[in-house]
Amino acid sequence: MHDLSNWKPRPAPEGFSVTGRHVMIEPFDREVHETALWDALGGIGVNDLIRYFPNGPFERPSQLSDFLAGTVRTGVVVCIFRSRRTGEVVGMASLMRPDPANGVVEVGAVAHGAAMARTPMSTEAHYLMARHVFEDLDYRRYEWKCHNENAPSKITAIRLGFQFEGVFRQHIVSKGANRDTAWFSMIDGEWPDLKAAFEAWLDPSNFGSDSRQKQRLEEIRQARR
Repeated sequence: MHDLSNWKPRPAPEGFSVTGRHVMIEPFDREVHETALWDALGGIGVNDLIRYFPNGPFERPSQLSDFLAGTVRTGVVVCIFRSRRTGEVVGMASLMRPDPANGVVEVGAVAHGAAMARTPMSTEAHYLMARHVFEDLDYRRYEWKCHNENAPSKITAIRLGFQFEGVFRQHIVSKGANRDTAWFSMIDGEWPDLKAAFEAWLDPSNFGSDSRQKQRLEEIRQARR
C-alpha cells in the first residue's frame, strides 16, 4: 500500500502528442480531423462502430464533430490516432471524467477504424495512452468502462491488462434505455509489469515475417507473474 501522506492533486489531462513505432496520437482539432475521422470510422457506417456512444446516430461529419467538440469543452481530451506508416487518421479514444484530486481518469469513446482494428496500432495506441496517464500525469488509477452488453469492449479491456471490477446495475439511462456498466481498471502499482509486457509484445522480435504475433499479450503478462 502506498504512503499517501504527501499526496498532492495532479494536473488535469490536456491534449498531448506522441509518436510510437506504429501509431501517432494528437489532440482533436475539428478543422484538421472532421472529415478524416468520419471517413476512417466508416462514413455513415460509423454508427455501427460507435453504437454504444452516448450520442448519435450521426448522419454527417459535422454532427460527430459537434459531439466531440462538446466533450472537449467539458474537459475531455479527445485523442486522434494516425498510422505512422501512412499518416492517415485511423481511429480515436478519449481521456474522460478526470479526477485530478485523486489521480484518476477513464479512457472511453474508443473507436478503431478498419485500418487500425486488430493491428499493432491499436495495442500501441492504448499503451501510449496508459503510459501518458501513469508517467506524464502521475495518476494512480486508469479506468475502462463500457456497456455490459458490449462484449468486444470487455474482451479488449482484459486483453490490455485492465482488471474487471464488477457491473454497476442500472448505472445510467443511455439513449432512452437502461445501461448496466462493466468497470475495469489498472493502477499505478501494476503499471511497471503492464508496461514491460506491452513493450515486449510490441517489439519487432515478437512478429514473424508474415507480421503475425508470436506471443499473445496475455501470454507475455502471464509469463511475468
